[in-house]
Amino acid sequence: MKKLFTLLFIGVIAINANAQKVKTVAKKAAKKSEFTIKADSNAGVFKFDSELVDYGTIQQNADGKREFTFTNTGKSPIIISRAKGSCGCTVPTWPKKPIMPGETAKIGVKYATNRVGAFSKSITLYSNASEKTKVIRIKGKVLKADATKTLEKKKSMMSIK
Repeated sequence: MKKLFTLLFIGVIAINANAQKVKTVAKKAAKKSEFTIKADSNAGVFKFDSELVDYGTIQQNADGKREFTFTNTGKSPIIISRAKGSCGCTVPTWPKKPIMPGETAKIGVKYATNRVGAFSKSITLYSNASEKTKVIRIKGKVLKADATKTLEKKKSMMSIK
């Protein structure tokens, strides 16, 4: 009798576990189909000259302003609703007016060059374009003011030889 109850108990647990697994798989499938978004073939399309701006090696407190240039290669105007830097040291500016198909525009970025060391930051653009969020990047290295002079001196000494 004990064996029978044990077998029944194990059977009920196995059926419950299998039923929960089926429910989980069904829920995941439903979630995927809920969030399937069809791409708008008429939406604006970002076409950047370059999605990365390399500052190279620059001096501390140097001009940190750079620009990204892009063209709307889509069929509809692009409206950039927001641009956000990955930290407070990266401040983007963007066109507030719609960028019409075929039109070229610029995204400005100012990096705080008072911070010494290598950097790699991103700017996320939020728009109505085919890519709702577009990430562009900046990178470079800021040398201490003294270090830049030392580096220039070494370069000039090397060119004398």
